[in-house]
Amino acid sequence: MFKNFLKASLAIFLLIFVFLLGLTVGEEQDFRKTITDGKVIINKNALKENSGNSIDFNLFWEVWDIIQNNYVDGPVPNEQLFYGALAGEVASLGDPYSIFLDPEISKEFERELSSEFEGIGAEIGIKNKMLIVISPLPDSPAEKAGLKSGDKIYKIDGKEAVHLTLNEAVSLIRGDAGTKVVLTVFREGEDSEIDIEIIRNKIHFDTVKWEIKNNNILYVEISHFNYDTEELFNKMANENLNKNISGIILDLRGNPGGFLDVAVDIAGKWIRKGDVVVMEKFSETNKLYHRSDGRGEFAGIPTIVLINEGSASASEIIAGALQDYNLATLLGEKTFGKGSVQDLRSLSDGSKIKITIAKWLTPKERAIDMEGIEPDIEIELTDEDYNNDRDTQLDKALEILRK
Repeated sequence: MFKNFLKASLAIFLLIFVFLLGLTVGEEQDFRKTITDGKVIINKNALKENSGNSIDFNLFWEVWDIIQNNYVDGPVPNEQLFYGALAGEVASLGDPYSIFLDPEISKEFERELSSEFEGIGAEIGIKNKMLIVISPLPDSPAEKAGLKSGDKIYKIDGKEAVHLTLNEAVSLIRGDAGTKVVLTVFREGEDSEIDIEIIRNKIHFDTVKWEIKNNNILYVEISHFNYDTEELFNKMANENLNKNISGIILDLRGNPGGFLDVAVDIAGKWIRKGDVVVMEKFSETNKLYHRSDGRGEFAGIPTIVLINEGSASASEIIAGALQDYNLATLLGEKTFGKGSVQDLRSLSDGSKIKITIAKWLTPKERAIDMEGIEPDIEIELTDEDYNNDRDTQLDKALEILRK
């Protein structure tokens, strides 16, 4: 009986083994059929199975095949079509700040956040469906060529920019040092568009600069909130806290933003520990309060914050918070109004997705997005001021603090 049982068990085992082996071989053969050239693995069956009842992914592959079989300049690399499809998926949200970054652009993005990259040295965004210059960096090729905050970019090297995504525009504007790009811009007050020729260069900049003005007034300029900003700002604070400073001018003009935690830490030099710096609103019932962990060392020193239409995101967070707590006077022009929160996630192949997940509100729950922050004292820096190297906003701030 034992021998008969053993034979039967072996027979069953062999049947199961052959079945599993056939299943595995079949899956392996099917898997091999899905591999295409390059790094992209396309499993059409998997996409169809996971597409749900309301979407027929056959249409996706129909378009794919039409492009590959009929496009005049084809064949198109599968990798290009694949990443283009992912970019289009994110672009379908209609949000200019939600973008997909392929591995190459992702590396450039990382270099920019580290305060060193190649290009023209300008931050751009989309406002009212127009590509707009948020700010050129100080001493950058863009600034030297005459590009200004608020310039609306109409063409890039002759190509219309009106319907470009932010990602596409950045790709066209960036390039190797020594190469040229021509931006055609509309500027308020001008009768026609202006062609601005810019020679790209390697860009490196310190995000925090400071000096002592007359009457012991500390002037601090922050151009970005990047990796090095907090360290540089703390160095500035340590050097000047014991100098009997009579006033502080915090210049956030043309600062397009950066890392939230850096902005919150810097705000802590004025806002005391435990007080809200900014509220992150995910929904009506889901809100996150970012509180100061600082000591408010500068809270008792008269402070003026300089802002303009190039001040965005983290700059608006600091300006709005100091204004809400009456810790500073805002002087200049209304800020850009970029008050949405992006979550930057790294993907498995080195690409990234940046997607809007929330909105910023000031401590008094004032909306920043699309609204901007209004100055307490409005002073416009005119083209005449700019062309004659006059800074009427800084001059007014110095005048107020000297009284």
